Amino acid sequence: MTELLNQAYAADTFRRQGHALIDQLADYLEAVRRPDYPAGAIDFHFPEDSLQQWTEDLRTAPNPDVADLFTRAMDQSVRLLHPQYVGHQISPPVPVSVLAGLLGDFLNNGMGVYEMGMAGSTTERLVALTVARQLGFPEEADGFITSGGTLANLTALLSARGRKASSNIWKSGSKGQLALMVSEEAHYCVDRAVRIMGWGDAGIIKVPVDDRYCMRTDLLEAYYQEATAAGIEVIAVVGSACTTATGSFDDLAGIGDFCRRHDLWFHVDGAHGAALAFSGKYAPVVRGIDKADSVAMDFHKMLLTPSITTALVFRNGADSYRTFSQEAQYLFNREEPEWFNMAKRTFECTKLMIGFKAYSIIRTYGTKLFDEYVTLVCDLGHTLADQVRKRNELTLAMEPFCNIICFRYAPAGVSEEQLNEINERIRQRMLEDGDFYLVQTRLKGKLYLRCTLTNPFTKAGDLEKLLDTVIAVGNGVQV
Repeated sequence: MTELLNQAYAADTFRRQGHALIDQLADYLEAVRRPDYPAGAIDFHFPEDSLQQWTEDLRTAPNPDVADLFTRAMDQSVRLLHPQYVGHQISPPVPVSVLAGLLGDFLNNGMGVYEMGMAGSTTERLVALTVARQLGFPEEADGFITSGGTLANLTALLSARGRKASSNIWKSGSKGQLALMVSEEAHYCVDRAVRIMGWGDAGIIKVPVDDRYCMRTDLLEAYYQEATAAGIEVIAVVGSACTTATGSFDDLAGIGDFCRRHDLWFHVDGAHGAALAFSGKYAPVVRGIDKADSVAMDFHKMLLTPSITTALVFRNGADSYRTFSQEAQYLFNREEPEWFNMAKRTFECTKLMIGFKAYSIIRTYGTKLFDEYVTLVCDLGHTLADQVRKRNELTLAMEPFCNIICFRYAPAGVSEEQLNEINERIRQRMLEDGDFYLVQTRLKGKLYLRCTLTNPFTKAGDLEKLLDTVIAVGNGVQV
């Protein structure tokens, strides 16, 4: 053992640095919520400037001053806990889940096979079963935790292919044109999954949406019959719960009924919105999710868990074993389903204890914490919509379903082209100013400002200030 290796593993150094970091984070947790906090939601740095700063920092290596390193990282990161963070779909993790993540990183158990992740594999399954029960799935339901919604959706669609395609593509390769049906407003990862599976342009049938950006389920039959007549084998329908741009929820019950009539796989991309099933108040928004064959749901978006933690659950747990069917004798000793050998069902062969982070929350607080949080942030969404309606200079894109709200600065007498440019400038100026962090999206050619309310410390007064700022900035923009 060399002197440098001994230094790298020194317990006293780890204890001192760890205590200092926890103190720093706890101080931040306490201070960032106060009105007198000296910084905004983001201190924006242009990419090249940030690269230059970190390049210069790396030139100081070896540099044992990790306190300075951690402070730099915090200063140049968006502040999810700041009440004026209203940006992307990611929640501020509760501290117990952060500690669970630290433990998982320190233990570094790979979890591909059971003995390399006994605690992680077992707690992960219990989290998946908790989700399945909350969604209303039957006893035979099962699932696992994977690395993000994109991977979960792809895994589910591979399972759909294995279950519904007329030929065994895994062994024999593609022999015909397969396809799925999905809302034209669905997340791009569904389109990406189709292309990864080799189905091409014809493999994704995009169904138009209504004025609230929900799939028009009344068109499913016509689109299905048209595809079938063209020789396309449709095997699945993907419902959005919800769409990323507007937070719109498809008619899951209607899609489920359609899939049953035609023996199609019904998958729900619930990365953001499936969490509403945990809210007593907002669960009706996802009515029909229990009819799905598979559901993807991100814990890190709406359930207070660090990234990247996504549940993928199957109505019939046996379907989760059909995705991959490779032999790896050095890993697996038996061919029958083994819930505890995770690599049999997931893309990841090596995986950290990501499920343990969600388990730590459920064990510590129960699912009641999820209920209270989801209800609170969805209520905030409706509060913001109410405030927008009271301002003549602003207009809503649609009535919100949850905690995602799209609106725009739209004073009378300004052309559509000018409104797009003004709203884009508003967003950029607010980003560079840093007091608030919000994003933007385009809907039917119109640029809207987009807010996702994920911070439980955001109050109605913060939202009033946000809208006042948008109007003030918009009034000052010259086009």
